[in-house]
Formats: sequence, C-alpha cells, structure tokens
Amino acid sequence: MKNVLDVMSMQQHVELNKAQTMKPIDYRKMNKPGVVPMYIFECAAKLKMKPLTAACAAIVFHRFFREVKASDYDEFLIAAGSLYLAGKIKEDESVKIRDVINVAYCTLNRGNDPVDLNDEYWSMRDAIVQAELLIARTLCFDLNIDLAHKYLLHYMKTLQDWVGTEVWNSVPIAKAAASYLQDFHHSANILKYKPTHVAIGCLSLALQTYGIQVPLTDESDESAMWYKPLVKDFTRENQWEIIENVIEVYKNEGFLNAT
Repeated sequence: MKNVLDVMSMQQHVELNKAQTMKPIDYRKMNKPGVVPMYIFECAAKLKMKPLTAACAAIVFHRFFREVKASDYDEFLIAAGSLYLAGKIKEDESVKIRDVINVAYCTLNRGNDPVDLNDEYWSMRDAIVQAELLIARTLCFDLNIDLAHKYLLHYMKTLQDWVGTEVWNSVPIAKAAASYLQDFHHSANILKYKPTHVAIGCLSLALQTYGIQVPLTDESDESAMWYKPLVKDFTRENQWEIIENVIEVYKNEGFLNAT
C-alpha cells in the first residue's frame, strides 16, 4: 500500500516539474480548448498546491461554467477564484490570497513583477474574493467535491494484491493511472462521469498502456472484466468513453504546446 500512496504524494512534484519545463504560454492570446485549465494547473503547481486541491479547483471551475455562459465572465478571474476557493474547501494551508494574486497575475502576464501592495493589488484581491463568492452562489453553496482520487487508491490497492507485487512493480501502473486521473481534470467532460467510473477508466488506461492482463478475467466477456467486482455499474462503453476523453486532453495539450 505504501507504494500506491507514494505515487499520489509524488504527483505534486510531477505537476511542478511539468510547469517548470513546459513552453511558456501567452494565455490571453490563446483561444483553444484546455487553455484555462492548463492555466489553473500551472498556477496550482507554482502555488505548491496539493494534487487534491488542484483537482478540486478544476472541478469547481468546470462546474461553474456548466451553469453559466462562458462569454459573460472572465475565465481567468474565475480560475483564480476557483484556486482560492479550492484551498478553503480542501483546507490547504499553503494557499494564501496574496500568493494566489501574484501567481495568477504573473502567470497571465509573463515577465511582470509581483504586484506591490498598492491600489492595483487591492483591486485584484477584491476581484478574486468576489469571484469566489460568485462561484459559491452559482453552485448553490454545494461545495462537497467528491474526487476520484480516493477511489483510485482503493482500486489500485486491490489490483496490486490481485496481480501480485512482482508484476505490479515491474511497470509504473500506479504512476500512470494517477497522472491520467489528474490530467483528465483539464477537461470539463470529467463532470459527465461518476468519480468511481473516472477512477476505473484511468486505471484501465494504465493497464492497457503497459499491456497488463489481470488474472482470472476475460476481456471478451464484460461480466468477467476485472472492474466488475469493484464497480458493478461500470460498462465497457464507459471505459472507452473515458479513455478517449483522456487521450483528447493530451491531443489538446499537444496543440497548445506546438503553437
């Protein structure tokens, strides 16, 4: 179990390294799918947010824009508000309003210095706090965010025992599944699925990535698939839809980085 938990704790370092090595993007000049979620995760990495907090921020952002017309709001301001709100929801003490302001501002305005404690700072602070309140009201103060991470941990522990430690440790299944899950939060399509289904879908993609066959299962018979004892209402159709959505995230990321 320790190896499984270690993978989740490593995810924060993975996100930070990705933010440090990725090609700088001028977000304001981009108008493609996935731009603002990428901004959220870059800011989260710079803020050293816990992976669960970053994922929560993305879910809050996606849920807000599911309820409103995107053109009516500044998506980057809502993103900053989502980051700040997620820090409160997940009780992530590393998330401070001053840091959110400076990271959000400097990531959006490359090369600029952090904002001094002047009128501009207090104006930005007020805007982010107001955005946080707007998000909460729009979501009817339903801020109980059920993330897929806890289910993924449980399923990975079960599979680790099922396939055996030697096979499990021979390839980075846990690391891949955790990465697929975190990256799926870049897409609003994650809201279409139950957290349990998201976790199984990402774990299934990790198993397929490394060609791991779970013992005593039959790929040709859905009733004998490895995930049925874990999530009875998960179907092969769910599996392929989630996998396709995760792959779409990487395609969009590729387009953004190539621009």
